[in-house]
Amino acid sequence: MNEDFYQFSYKQINGEEVSLNEFKGKVILIVNTASNCGLTYHYTGLEKLYKEYKDRGLIIIGFPCNQFGKQEPGTSEEIQDFCDSNYKVTFPLSEKIEVNGNGAHPLYKYLKKELKGKLNDSVKWNFTKFLINKNGEPSQRFSSTVEPEDIKPFIDNLI
Repeated sequence: MNEDFYQFSYKQINGEEVSLNEFKGKVILIVNTASNCGLTYHYTGLEKLYKEYKDRGLIIIGFPCNQFGKQEPGTSEEIQDFCDSNYKVTFPLSEKIEVNGNGAHPLYKYLKKELKGKLNDSVKWNFTKFLINKNGEPSQRFSSTVEPEDIKPFIDNLI
């Protein structure tokens, strides 16, 4: 079994440290998010997926990122308020991170190495999605334009 994924942790939007080890045995969808993006409406589909599958073992974690068009300029509080008031997001959110470059979060460095992109490893835009199986193995990478509902068959295969 691949333990590498579970070595990582992240800070929730409230600053609390969370080990990915807490999610062993669950299917996990990792998504870099932004509040001012043309794809921000993906929050609706992600929340719908989360509500539909969370009792069957799906965790979705949103990672706000300001690296694409500066479309996530807010503080943690502003991001949380935006997600609560506009999309009623109940899945976990992290503090704002970087997904590319030298400052990329270690989890994203790992995910990009394990699931390479089409042209290169970098995340191309907001709402790129990484699906992790119950054993902590990166399973699938989806581009920003893939709608959350279109991931359902892949989740069904892993749950």
